[in-house]
Amino acid sequence: MKPNKTILVAPLNWGLGHATRCIPIIRALLAQQYKVLLASDGVALALLREEFPQLPYKELPGYNISYSKKKHLFKAQMLLQSPRMLKAAKEERKLVEQWVDDGLVDGIISDNRLGVRSAAVYSVFITHQLEVLSGSTTGISSKLHKYIIKKFDACWVPDHKAKPNLSGRLGHPAKPPKNTQLYRCTESVYKKRPPHKIRLFVTAFRPRAATQPLRRDPARSF
Repeated sequence: MKPNKTILVAPLNWGLGHATRCIPIIRALLAQQYKVLLASDGVALALLREEFPQLPYKELPGYNISYSKKKHLFKAQMLLQSPRMLKAAKEERKLVEQWVDDGLVDGIISDNRLGVRSAAVYSVFITHQLEVLSGSTTGISSKLHKYIIKKFDACWVPDHKAKPNLSGRLGHPAKPPKNTQLYRCTESVYKKRPPHKIRLFVTAFRPRAATQPLRRDPARSF
């Protein structure tokens, strides 16, 4: 795929982690003269719109997932919410296929959005969780997740092979899907002058590997 084509970047709205790790990928695509169409919902979409106010965007149906406050009810609550997740995935799939048919999308990067893909264009799935650890149901949940991953042309895992790494067993199962590709994480923070005097500054540190330059150029896949 040549530059000036439009890449749909669609992170899951489940916290801000999925959206923030898409920021350096979007910057890399723009640097290679690709056009980017943002798509998500809720705070994830709001964050990307704030970071890239010049980019067009689309709103996707929300998964609206919530955690149980009681640990022993976690799996039960996730199971109860699965029909809602599948419905949202089905709805977003229809939207994406329409955008592709309309010529709005030439390639797709989906960060954990199950239905954001199309057989008509190159589709990438980003996840750090190839192995879905769910206790006694780990085998089933992991198999289902890998089944979905195989529907994409490639699966990008934001991690590196050497130990220690970021995702451990989650991103490094004994038998990963054949379309899995590792890429080194990159820093998404940049300098910005605060609008007013700061009285309190709080920072969180991440493993060193998470702040290394992007070793795999996302644009090369397209």
